[in-house]
Amino acid sequence: MRQVQGTYLTGYVTISVKGTKPEMFFQRCTSHGITVWNIRKIAEDTCEGNIKVADIRTARKLIRGSKYKLYFIDKKGYPFLFKRFMNRKPLLISLILSFLLVIFLSNIIWDVKITGVPKDIEEKISKQLTNYGIHKGAWILSLDSPNTIQQKLVKDVPELLWVGVNQKGTTYYLEGVEKLIVKEEEPNQPRNLIATKKGVIQNMYVAKGLPMVKVNDYVEPGDLLVSGALKVAENNEEDDEKEDKQFDIVPAEGEIRAKTWYEVDVTIPLEYNYEELTGNKEKKYYVQIAGLNVPVWGFGKPTFENVHYEIIEKPIHFFKWEMPIKIVDNILSEKKYYQDERTREEAVQIGIEQAKSELLLRLGPDAKILSEKVLHESIEDGKVRMTIYITAEENIVEIQPINQGD
Repeated sequence: MRQVQGTYLTGYVTISVKGTKPEMFFQRCTSHGITVWNIRKIAEDTCEGNIKVADIRTARKLIRGSKYKLYFIDKKGYPFLFKRFMNRKPLLISLILSFLLVIFLSNIIWDVKITGVPKDIEEKISKQLTNYGIHKGAWILSLDSPNTIQQKLVKDVPELLWVGVNQKGTTYYLEGVEKLIVKEEEPNQPRNLIATKKGVIQNMYVAKGLPMVKVNDYVEPGDLLVSGALKVAENNEEDDEKEDKQFDIVPAEGEIRAKTWYEVDVTIPLEYNYEELTGNKEKKYYVQIAGLNVPVWGFGKPTFENVHYEIIEKPIHFFKWEMPIKIVDNILSEKKYYQDERTREEAVQIGIEQAKSELLLRLGPDAKILSEKVLHESIEDGKVRMTIYITAEENIVEIQPINQGD
């Protein structure tokens, strides 16, 4: 009889039965649901065979009160191998310690490589990384995430335009881009400068070209502000009745700042809700194995009524491979909700500031607000609705190419 499939995983034993007609005992085992295989007759009164570990107890019950004697002569399968391995404590302890040592060494920074920047900026980056605790021998699980490190570096090293932080195994790779001041190339295409919107000219700076307006002039969209056609000479010929004028076509350059006007509609509620963090925190730590979080520290429910959760996952590496095990930091911050009311005057003031901020966002950083006035104000459904008239000062220049073929 062939070996029963799967018995090596669960374990099996070879038994020897002695007595008159020992094969009858194996027949009796089969009738009681015990799987038996590789039955062989060794002698006239001795037979051997294999049974599963799970059937040993039943076999012992059958042998009691019978004329047979039962002997166990061999044990095979993973359960016995495991038990034999567990009995070798020095070897087991050595393997566990070796595995933990490899895990520990795989989660320590062994090298930090910085590329893409000059030597002086590289030294500044290296100094900042040391301040962040990122250096050879640092414990990776105690460090910030690569995205957080990237944001800190761009903020703390002004010379950096961008930096990429990438962790591969036990090495941190940083690739930076230096912030360079690029001078705008001199335009070489002939052009005029025209107005983009209506306004009153406040001040002018013309680097090239012929000014066509002056301060305090009112202009409409499309009006010519600076001409790129400069008159350089006049030639009068006696035999020619027409006056021949020669012009030099240049790329007009300049900044024309004008006073402009806008109407902005805003709505401000008199009642409003907001939330803020109190600063009280609790921390919980988990070991995440295949998506399952096993609590390690910080048991029980948070003591706060409203909680803001911040979860930081730090993977554990084995050499250069990322294991399906993570250390999870769960930061629980107390959060409180508030409800408050504004007076009508407060709502008006907030609406004015909001309108000015929205307008400056549209006009750009070079624009500035000169004055503001509330044209219309009403209260509807617990909200203050306003129309605000705002006077601004901004550059109204737009480039208009000159077609020399016309």
